Amino acid sequence: MSAGRWGAGFSAVARFVAEVEAAAANRGPLRPGYVLAGEEAFLLDRCRAAVLKGFVPPDLKDFCLSDLDLNGTSLFEVLDRAQTPSLMAPFQVIFVRNVRQLYTRGAKKDEFAALDRYFRSPNPQALLIFVADFLRIPSDIRRMEMDDKNRFERLRETLGEHCSMVELARVNDEDAMRWTVATAQETGVRMEPDAARELVDALGADMMMIASEMEKLLLYTLGRGRITLGDVETMVLGAKQRTLYELTDAISARDRARALLILHGLLNSSDAGEDAAIGHLYMLARTFRQMLVILEKNVRDSRAIWQALWQGFRMPPFAADDLIRQARRYKSRRELTRALRLVARADLELRSSPPDKKLVLERLVYELASEPKAVAPLFAAQLSFEV
Repeated sequence: MSAGRWGAGFSAVARFVAEVEAAAANRGPLRPGYVLAGEEAFLLDRCRAAVLKGFVPPDLKDFCLSDLDLNGTSLFEVLDRAQTPSLMAPFQVIFVRNVRQLYTRGAKKDEFAALDRYFRSPNPQALLIFVADFLRIPSDIRRMEMDDKNRFERLRETLGEHCSMVELARVNDEDAMRWTVATAQETGVRMEPDAARELVDALGADMMMIASEMEKLLLYTLGRGRITLGDVETMVLGAKQRTLYELTDAISARDRARALLILHGLLNSSDAGEDAAIGHLYMLARTFRQMLVILEKNVRDSRAIWQALWQGFRMPPFAADDLIRQARRYKSRRELTRALRLVARADLELRSSPPDKKLVLERLVYELASEPKAVAPLFAAQLSFEV
């Protein structure tokens, strides 16, 4: 992978890997310390893998590799271990996590003075790698949040004085697509452009998830030589979720014809066909509950949505803005609770083994996409009294 073809994150990793490989082959120098700055876990893993391959023989791993956490280990202990030669291995690799601890609660003058002393005369048989994954570095560095800019500058002025900085910026959509195509090519498989785009869009350019789904897709298409859009829609949950959000978009817009067309597409693309109906209902109920919370908490942008929706009840990143827009089409809480009641009724009907599950879903979607019927005032008052 040439650094020039890729965005900032991949380019930084390519340079780091090349430097590590050259040093492992005695063809170039290795810095005594590096800072891996950024939260992109996929790129962090690639950096770690390169270091392990170059300097950590599998049979000596227990003796030459240390994973230390500043949450429970002091920096003085870390530096002491780096300074002390190992009796069992010729070289030591020390990964240091929770670097954020150096920048909280006090000036940490003693710690930074100890770092300065160590790097004036570092142990040539030790490599220190500080993992600063508390920073979010966007693919476009100009869009970095002010807090992250300040933290990054502080990191550069301290650890950056002694260590080489590796900036692991978030992977943008174009790089993510290019990676999927290149990864497929390495195994002799052609990834169709539409398939690459759908995979990246469905997973919000989350490279850890993309890498995991690529493994499934390569196994699923083994022997066929190509990955199509249909393969992605069949195998990747996020792609199915995209279609479901398109369905709720049509429903919230009261576009019955489009909603029914999307429903038929969902049923036709599913291996389970009508048997997947319960799963579709579950996702519809979940989505309407999310919209209900968004409406009640008056969420207006995607930044606030992560505070309104708790862990385990959040949508994929690509759907956040769409779902906010859909929720705001409903005028009141009553309209969304009506939708949930309709879904619950359809769920009960499906579990009663109806002769035609497709018909149950079609009727549900038709009702969801229709304007609710006005209730006569006298009947509404009677209903209120009975409740």
